[in-house]
Amino acid sequence: MNLRELQYLVALAEHRNFGRAAEVCCVSQPTLSTQIRKLEEELGVTLIERAPRNVMLTAAGIEIVERARRALHEVEQIRIAARRRSKPGAGSIRLGVFPTLGPYLLPHVVPRIGKHFPLLELLLVEDKSDVLLEHLEEGRLDAAILASPIQNAQLHAEPLFDEPFLLAVPGSHPLARRSAIAVAELADQNLMLLEDGHCLREQALDVCHLAGGVEASRFRATSLETLRQMVLAGSGITLLPQLAATAPTPHADGVRLLHFTGQPPGRRVALFWRKSSALDDVLGDVANVIRDVAASLLGDRSDAVSEPAAGAKAATA
Repeated sequence: MNLRELQYLVALAEHRNFGRAAEVCCVSQPTLSTQIRKLEEELGVTLIERAPRNVMLTAAGIEIVERARRALHEVEQIRIAARRRSKPGAGSIRLGVFPTLGPYLLPHVVPRIGKHFPLLELLLVEDKSDVLLEHLEEGRLDAAILASPIQNAQLHAEPLFDEPFLLAVPGSHPLARRSAIAVAELADQNLMLLEDGHCLREQALDVCHLAGGVEASRFRATSLETLRQMVLAGSGITLLPQLAATAPTPHADGVRLLHFTGQPPGRRVALFWRKSSALDDVLGDVANVIRDVAASLLGDRSDAVSEPAAGAKAATA
């Protein structure tokens, strides 16, 4: 058994097609098929159920693929550790971020990381939180910026900042004459929210339930920018995270932003990585850069936190 055979097996498990797996592994299909057969013969079990138009893992295959993933991950960690020793700050980091934060934070963070770590290559992936978490657990990502808390004993969570929510209303809305609003007043309002799968949707629903309000079920957006445009068109009101709400946008003067009185609702953002990662030190330094940038953008360095403020309610992902 060798690492190459394990790589072929994991690729086949992920793509469920010999041709695509061979292409990813940069070998011919017969070569990949032969190596899988060789591995099966060596182990004495059938790993792959071969159907005319489908490839499925056997029960033994499922277990061995998971162990192969862990073995390949550990080998990669060995390479990373050695590279860091020979060239401190060099290498690459695969970083995930969810879409209701990425466009408003990354343009400010990436240049700062590049300045602090000129030898570090940052590979960015934007996706919904559950997808990022799955990729992080499987080793496809080195770290991910996510809303906390996340219950996973295998992951380290490095708090970055607390981001308040603002209420966005059209300029013609009765609330537009106000500068602030209490959470309880949302009970009389119908909010436009994002579609299922976005962590911000769940966070906004938590705020609605806290206030006794409801969702405007007639519309669910796929992005924050769609919500912003719907507010601009006078179609309703919504909650926006502060970084997204205050980002420069055309016709922003047509949307009125209201702060919440008292302890504002919001979300806690953290950088997550596997506790077994060989990039622990570098990721800690990257977290410090992100924390400083976010504090500057939010306009108050007290937003860069390590513990919840008294009475604060952190949103869940």
